[in-house]
Amino acid sequence: MDFSYLNQLFWWRPFGRVPEISPEVLQQRRDDTVSPVILDVRTRFEWRRSHIPGAISVPIFELKKRLPALGLDTQRPVVTICLSAHRSIPAVRLLQSQQFNQVEQLAGGMQAWWRAGLPTRSDR
Repeated sequence: MDFSYLNQLFWWRPFGRVPEISPEVLQQRRDDTVSPVILDVRTRFEWRRSHIPGAISVPIFELKKRLPALGLDTQRPVVTICLSAHRSIPAVRLLQSQQFNQVEQLAGGMQAWWRAGLPTRSDR
């Protein structure tokens, strides 16, 4: 039996290792001349509760479809974020497959960002 269609449906499976950046280093890089794009792949509910100022919200299950419309520069650094650094893994892989050169996930996700006491916004 051919189950290749499952890879199409579940391209966002959260397994494996990808490059990571710590919350503290990401905060420092936000002040750089060319700051990274912060791509938050959590649900809209999670996003509204708390997110990093300036981040772009695209839930992981929508990312593949919406990526072309985002108009991101493949040469600009991108950091993907989720709650605990699981959903951001397939986001990194997807961006790498689309020729993005500098893609990392936030190590520990938003949970690590909150623990570090770094700035957030709420859209409640």
